[in-house]
Amino acid sequence: QVQLVESGGGLVQAGGSLRLSCAASGRTFSNYDTGWFRQAPGKEREFVAAINWSGGNTFYRDSVKGRFIISRDNAKNTVYLQMNSLKPEDTAVYYCAADRDRLFPTARVNAYDYWGQGTQVTVSS
Repeated sequence: QVQLVESGGGLVQAGGSLRLSCAASGRTFSNYDTGWFRQAPGKEREFVAAINWSGGNTFYRDSVKGRFIISRDNAKNTVYLQMNSLKPEDTAVYYCAADRDRLFPTARVNAYDYWGQGTQVTVSS
């Protein structure tokens, strides 16, 4: 079992930046591939970015490529999502998720076994 807690969300103007953190506790976090997802009101949860267990490989949805960077520090049991050049369409609740079966690269919601509670990101125009 892995417990995930996101932080770092907030309100930012378009063009600004935010850094989300996902702190893990429980089983050895470095055993899990990890992803970030987001869900806007009235929309389905969608994949944003993923990183494999070692941090050596990353994977992004097209709309965030070149703007978002996913990284991890296994010594700190933490995954990060650096979000730059934010747009109003990035507004959503952002969730961290862990995949125990190491299916990287995968954007499927049901491939991830553990989820955090989410953190709100709001980008104003």
